[in-house]
Amino acid sequence: MISAQVARRAVWRPLWELPRRFDLIFSLARRELTARYRGSILGIMWALVTPMVMIAIFTVIFAGIFKAKFGASSSQWDYALYLFCGLLPWNAFQESLQLSSSTIVAHANLVKRVVFPLETLPVSLSLAAVVNQLFGTIVLIVAVILLRREMHVTIIYLPLILIPQLIATFGAAWLVASLGVFVRDIVQGIALVLMAWMYLTPIIYPESIVPAPYRAAINLNPFTPLVRNYRRIILDGLSPDWPGLAYFAAFALVSFVFGYWWFARTRKNFADVI
Repeated sequence: MISAQVARRAVWRPLWELPRRFDLIFSLARRELTARYRGSILGIMWALVTPMVMIAIFTVIFAGIFKAKFGASSSQWDYALYLFCGLLPWNAFQESLQLSSSTIVAHANLVKRVVFPLETLPVSLSLAAVVNQLFGTIVLIVAVILLRREMHVTIIYLPLILIPQLIATFGAAWLVASLGVFVRDIVQGIALVLMAWMYLTPIIYPESIVPAPYRAAINLNPFTPLVRNYRRIILDGLSPDWPGLAYFAAFALVSFVFGYWWFARTRKNFADVI
């Protein structure tokens, strides 16, 4: 019984020590951002160029050809704002998971170092992705001010939405980082899952056009209330959808606890597999 209790404490101890490793996490995140854009002409601007190209393509296809629109406005600029607002958190989540799926294998030299906290690798990647999201959010706010001549005070709710998003991302990143060690196909598999997940989330289309038989399934998607709340506080000037935010926060907590537990229980086998 005593050895079992000691083993359980050993599993969770690195999690409690994670805040003390902030300097290491910050250093790894900064290195990730620096290495990603080193030598490129545009540098960090690629973090803005890529989603802007996606926005232009989706706006032409959905707003221009299929006449999709968010709310009462028929402006293509308005559609682009709603699209950008939804893509920002999704791109951060997608980037975190795709990079985390191969991070342990890519850092195989650190796996056999008993003293190195491997759990910081997915966390640093998630933080780097969120930094990119924040750069994009600044651009979005500037665009809203220029195009709409207004900025809603409800933007102050942004941390309440960003924090559970980060918690959910940490958990999912830990999970796929561990799976990437044992199932090398996870890199390709997670790309397919994320692509399907994006189209099942009302990011490039409004919730209002979803047929009634499918709305329950769309609402079960935890990313639906997250995207909805970003749009409410930044574009609509409304307070968050509290039940939806609570649902996403519950998903984030489950993702965080399960993702870390899985990572901690399987990490002892990393060295043998790699």
